[in-house]
Amino acid sequence: MKILPLALAAALFVSGCSMAPKYERPAAPVPNVFPGDPSQPGGPAASTVAWQDFFTDPRLAKLIDTALANNRDLRISVQNIEQARAQFQVTRSALFPTLNASASGTRSSPNPYQALGLGGSVASQYSVNLGITAWELDFFGRITSLKDAALAQYLATEEARNAAQISLIAAVANGWLQLLADEELLEITRQTLATREDTQRLTKMRFDNGVSSDIDYQSSTSLAENARAALAALQRLRIQDENALALLLGAPVPAESMVGIKSLEDARPMADVPAGLPSDLLTDRPDIRSAEQQLIATNANIGAARAAFFPRVALTTSIGTQSTQFSNLFDSGTKAWVFSPQITLPIFDAGRNQANLDSARASREIAVAQYEKSIQSAFREVGDALAGRQTLGEQVRALRASTVAENERLKLNTLRWKNGIASSLDLLDAQRSLFVAQQAAVQARLQQLQNQVTLYKALGGGWKG
Repeated sequence: MKILPLALAAALFVSGCSMAPKYERPAAPVPNVFPGDPSQPGGPAASTVAWQDFFTDPRLAKLIDTALANNRDLRISVQNIEQARAQFQVTRSALFPTLNASASGTRSSPNPYQALGLGGSVASQYSVNLGITAWELDFFGRITSLKDAALAQYLATEEARNAAQISLIAAVANGWLQLLADEELLEITRQTLATREDTQRLTKMRFDNGVSSDIDYQSSTSLAENARAALAALQRLRIQDENALALLLGAPVPAESMVGIKSLEDARPMADVPAGLPSDLLTDRPDIRSAEQQLIATNANIGAARAAFFPRVALTTSIGTQSTQFSNLFDSGTKAWVFSPQITLPIFDAGRNQANLDSARASREIAVAQYEKSIQSAFREVGDALAGRQTLGEQVRALRASTVAENERLKLNTLRWKNGIASSLDLLDAQRSLFVAQQAAVQARLQQLQNQVTLYKALGGGWKG
């Protein structure tokens, strides 16, 4: 009897009718146009711009390459993908019969036939078999649904890794820009401290000569010490920011990454986003694709839960040889076979199957809400970044103009003070105002550049119209 060919032929007829609900992508619960972007949406777009085409500064590009190679969080994401892929293969393998070869030998005493005079004192039994054990025929698609769910989980993990990479690239870019801002602020603070120390020295001379009061001298000393404190704080912040960037890189920050940089303006500009991008571009974001795969997985789990209400058919079969003598184990007449189908029909389980189905349905509703929320969150992130693009440019321009005006004011007050026309309070107030204006201008420019990075991240790693 050809048991194995019959069993394999049976697999051809067991395609498994899936009981999972037909998957339909939920409608995006957001408008068609991003807030802060009044232009009409353009044609089809996809977030497929390579990060090298967006972050074009070679120093930053080298840092990003280092982070992609060394970052431990990204390594964990990669291994999560490998784990999910392996789990998918484990689940998928249940669709196919597992063929095993086995050999066994048994010798026992006393021989149960010895009392009848039918055998010796020791009984022997040897066998060699090739067969399938407890292979479930997937008539109702239970294993197929589990396989589909495992595949969706694997794809979700892969998308989560892509999202982690985009976040890492954005974090490295922001960290590098922060270092540039730190360097610029340190230079401004050093210049401010030098100016205030000169004022303090001149005020001390005027005080010693009876021209200025002790109030003027103490005020100039206070401003000088405040500048020293600000310099110390910025130096500490600079070290901390470098440590944070080194953690992202998984390696020390190379000195050449700051070569030729004195201010944020020395960084090569990043690409700007075109106007009129449609909001359905968000569906290309890896985190949203990951949420959708999680939704697909929960949809497939409903099919597995439904199939649990129906009978399970398992097949065990083997063919081989069996003999009481090892020497003639493969002789003619020793052929042996087993064909053992089994069917299990659930009758009473105290509501377990129904509870599993209810749980699967609730998980799908949760996944739908999470998918829709991820789209809404992404929509807000893009809208916030677009609002920043519209307003930060004017803010930077105004603060730079304010800095120029404050610098001119300081020059005039310094000249008037040296000629005895203006009071020292006017001079010190002008120094204080200029320092504040310079710091505000640098911070606004940093926000403007980091807003571009945020827009890159919010759009799922770029865009292409």
